[in-house]
Amino acid sequence: MAALHELTVAQLATELRGGKVSATEAARHFLARGAKHGALGAYLAVDEEVTLAQAQAADQRLAAGDTAPLLGVPIAHKDIFVTKDFASTAGSKMLEGYRSPFDATVVSRLAAAGCVSLGKLNCDEFAMGSSNENSAYLPARNPWDLSRIPGGSSGGSAVAVAARLAPAATGTDTGGSIRQPASFCGITGIKPTYGRASRYGMIAFASSLDQAGPMARSAEDCALLLSAICGPDPDRDSTSLDLPAEDFTKALEGSIAGLRIGVPKEFFGEGLAADVRAAIDGALKEYEKLGATLVEVSLPRTELAIPVYYIIAPAEASSNLSRFDGVKFGHRAKDYSDLLDMYKKTRAEGFGDEVKRRIMIGTYVLSHGYYDAYYLQAQKIRRMIADDFQQAFQQCDLIAGPVAPTVAWKLGEHGSDPLADYLADIFTLPGSLAGLPGMSVPCGFGAGGMPVGLQLLGNYFAEGKLLNAAHRFQQATDFHLRAPEGY
Repeated sequence: MAALHELTVAQLATELRGGKVSATEAARHFLARGAKHGALGAYLAVDEEVTLAQAQAADQRLAAGDTAPLLGVPIAHKDIFVTKDFASTAGSKMLEGYRSPFDATVVSRLAAAGCVSLGKLNCDEFAMGSSNENSAYLPARNPWDLSRIPGGSSGGSAVAVAARLAPAATGTDTGGSIRQPASFCGITGIKPTYGRASRYGMIAFASSLDQAGPMARSAEDCALLLSAICGPDPDRDSTSLDLPAEDFTKALEGSIAGLRIGVPKEFFGEGLAADVRAAIDGALKEYEKLGATLVEVSLPRTELAIPVYYIIAPAEASSNLSRFDGVKFGHRAKDYSDLLDMYKKTRAEGFGDEVKRRIMIGTYVLSHGYYDAYYLQAQKIRRMIADDFQQAFQQCDLIAGPVAPTVAWKLGEHGSDPLADYLADIFTLPGSLAGLPGMSVPCGFGAGGMPVGLQLLGNYFAEGKLLNAAHRFQQATDFHLRAPEGY
């Protein structure tokens, strides 16, 4: 048998059910790898005692003949999901050491499916960022090149999976935060249709955009995890869709002959780096070999996605983060003269620069006299962006293109220019604003030997179609199997 960290989720689950390895052995193996590669900055919280107790409970279920598909499989959670057994900080000093009295729905569903939690993973503070450099604790580092960012905000999740510190991880995607780090780290990640996965217990950034999803090495692994994550949660999340849980693995094996793949001309303009374009073009040719047909489509409002997103998301962040005032939980300033002074000092000390920047933008666009000019206009254009996709899907079944304009950049490269980070989201934002499901699938390598991901976007509730297309591509290629040197 291959080393445990070389196995995919599906392979490890098979070994666990067959009794060839125990959940406790697997947990110990991945805990040791996490400790060995701590310099990557992937984990923010671990507790060996908690993890091994969960693993022993999984072993008892396995011994009793339980055949749940994820039973005993280790997983790690982005630190945006609250957990009873680990601190939940959202990568912020504001919540340093905070312990939740309950688990997020995504966490509890994966636990019910038998997954063993390895701990909490690094992320940009309150999921605000595209590089993981906005974490209040330390930046995560890309295992393909330690001098580069892993992407964000789910950077720790991407690092943990790419460096084989965990077979899989949870992430969240508000404007591309599953797809972009998956692309930069050479792994597979999927954001389901908005509302498919419960947001209960996910520390809110932008409520109309935030969506949970899995990050793993293959589409098959993502299908297994997504099957456990998705499902209605009406009593705890009012935005949860009333759609029954689905076994996405059943969609994997269908033929993609005749599949119409839309290629938006707006995704292939002068801003796209030549090395990324070459990898994407190669992937599209592979799809043609597999029997798919390429169709040129148009998403004419692609460029408007950035200003629209950076009005709507900060507006919602301004509202959501108003709860962090030092009164009930989280950080509280030590020295203050009155209640207002406590609010000001607590928020000044607890929030990082990027969070403050977005709160100020959001408060401004929601203020009297500017709401109609900015926020309302942005919401109207958001609807138009969603309509553009519906027009495109009349001509195709899926849409394909790059995840990001370049490969991962160097740590600190965008330090004095937050707009450079914002512009890197241009290809992921339109799908997020429309609430569509999207994936990143490893499809090649660019400058410096850095991974490149192919973005696949589907119409609402087309997760099975996306996973099928990704799985077929991965059966024909080996990009998703390659690991960074030394891991």
